[in-house]
Amino acid sequence: QVQLVESGGGLVQAGGSLRLSCAVSGRFLYDMGWYRQAPGKERERVATISTKGDRTSYTNSVRGRFTISRNNANNTVYLQMNSLKAEDTAIYYCNLDPPEVGFWGQGTQVTVSS
Repeated sequence: QVQLVESGGGLVQAGGSLRLSCAVSGRFLYDMGWYRQAPGKERERVATISTKGDRTSYTNSVRGRFTISRNNANNTVYLQMNSLKAEDTAIYYCNLDPPEVGFWGQGTQVTVSS
């Protein structure tokens, strides 16, 4: 069984940075992803990373600003977010890639003020 706990969100001004963390308990040998859901919108995939960390992908709106990484020694996935914009405001979740319905956690709120 896998449990995912996100942290690192907060309130930041536009242009600022945040680093999100996802602590994974249980088996960690999966491709992983960060997802987000803004108010009134469907959840979208933001970034993904392969099991070994040698392949990453990003949705167009964050490419060049966000960086996904992982540390397999401590079962953690990260999302470094730079040059944040108001439209990045959302609850951010981590999950497998593709996501497993039963693995969604509480997420971490990111609010970017303009």
